[in-house]
Amino acid sequence: MKVWSGSVAPTLSALFAASFANGFIATDRRVFGGDRSPLTKKKYHSEAAVTPLSVVEKTALHMSSPESQQGRSRRPKKTVQDRTQEEAISLVRDIIQAAVDAGPRAAPARTLQAYMALSTTLRDFSPFQPPGKSAESFSTPVAIRKLFERMGATYVKLGQFVASSPTLFPKEYVKEFQKCLDATEPLEWSLIKGVIEKEIGPISKTFSYVDQTPLASASIAQVHRATLRTGEDVVIKVQKPGIDESLKADLSFIYVASRLLEFFQPDFERTSLSAIAGDIRSSMLEELDFEKEATNIEEFRRFILDNSFQKQVTAPRVYRESTTRKVLTMEYLKGVSMLDLESISKITNDPESTIITALNVWTQSVMTTPWFHADVHAGNLLVLDDGRVGFIDFGIVGRVGEKTFKAVSELSVSLAAGDYEGMAVALCNMGATDEEVDIKKFGKDIQRVMENVSQVQPDVAVMGMANGSFQGTVNFDEDEVTNVLLEIVDMTENNGLKLPREFGLLVKQMLYFDRYLKILAPNLDVMGDSRVDLVGTSAGSVPPSESISDAIIV
Repeated sequence: MKVWSGSVAPTLSALFAASFANGFIATDRRVFGGDRSPLTKKKYHSEAAVTPLSVVEKTALHMSSPESQQGRSRRPKKTVQDRTQEEAISLVRDIIQAAVDAGPRAAPARTLQAYMALSTTLRDFSPFQPPGKSAESFSTPVAIRKLFERMGATYVKLGQFVASSPTLFPKEYVKEFQKCLDATEPLEWSLIKGVIEKEIGPISKTFSYVDQTPLASASIAQVHRATLRTGEDVVIKVQKPGIDESLKADLSFIYVASRLLEFFQPDFERTSLSAIAGDIRSSMLEELDFEKEATNIEEFRRFILDNSFQKQVTAPRVYRESTTRKVLTMEYLKGVSMLDLESISKITNDPESTIITALNVWTQSVMTTPWFHADVHAGNLLVLDDGRVGFIDFGIVGRVGEKTFKAVSELSVSLAAGDYEGMAVALCNMGATDEEVDIKKFGKDIQRVMENVSQVQPDVAVMGMANGSFQGTVNFDEDEVTNVLLEIVDMTENNGLKLPREFGLLVKQMLYFDRYLKILAPNLDVMGDSRVDLVGTSAGSVPPSESISDAIIV
């Protein structure tokens, strides 16, 4: 059954205020973990950290009226004849470099796989089916999602990019690609063993035991539990052999195709197509380097230590001597999901404090470090057996960008004051628009969406047991998070505004925490409870140090 509480604190609003207080959150240029700047005792608003997707920042705010829109003239449409010699040379250079990066062997194999994937997908919708099987009703988003899954690692990652980018892609594709799971059949142990031994030497020299059955198998890597010879329980993340060649071939093709399309149809430049393709390409190629993720983990552990949070939270220890670009060995953290209220209640008698601690630590990382964990779904945020919160999987990180700092500072002030028109102005300063925006209407739309968000509640199911007792479970649907995010995107686009992808990524993290709070702390007043830190100055009751140590140099 569905249980609706009579009074719900405006948690999402409070979370926005907390995270926007000191700067806008922009995803790392290498979205899945990449370039980092040295940490210093300053607030971080590095211009270099802003992804190329922020081309949408060219916005000017307009207070609109119908009359003012009629007199504007369109700029002349650019054609291929307007291209300069320098632009042509740049295109040829990019094509040659992409061919070199792809290598001579990968392209033919990927072409064959593409043919087989397309044939299988077409058969799913064909009216000519074997006895006992009926054709699926054709849907373009479904067909493309199936094709992507059958095309392998690169296209699964592209599907996940679509699913996490509601500011860039149509809602029907965003919702369908939520089903694009990064789970594949595991490779034989002999192949994985070969990668490990090639990278770090004979297994027996490092590990006393390795479970040959993987914990998980994804498109790029699979993970195995193991025990070091020194006795520590660890997990080994191993890159699948040959995946680098296929990724480079696929990504090079996608990038070159986008460059050619923009070159011959210059008007497409306004969509930033090649910038997006280039960013995806850089992101995924960086994801092949597990040493990047290892550095992310170590920096977060240093953040925890420097702020005296180690009794409340942790992240896996990285074993550098057993880590390379293709093998990541790290501490095994045993815990339960933030959605598992029953198990959490067995670990601690105060689940409310647990989620407050997680929120406070994450908020402080947003405020005081060059990057923050940008994928806090329930599988990456655990409650450990000792009661601490464990942050895992640092493949996706976000960065603080300077260019929109003023806009989000205005947003923070307006949000705290409940000034919806002020929020509309701030969002206009953050996004991009080619038309004038009706601020009054936009403000009313923001108010409606925020009120809708505050009404969303988790599902509570209560079952009678054979012994006469009752057992309850609390959960929420991942689609619910996506739907709220799509509603926000629709609202902004309907008002003539295009927000950067980074904004959507940030909002999704807020929605995750909003759901955890409603499950673990349903009666919490986020704005009024003194335990909740809205400015990133504490976690739990332990006061942090001023900032992260200057000693961290990337």
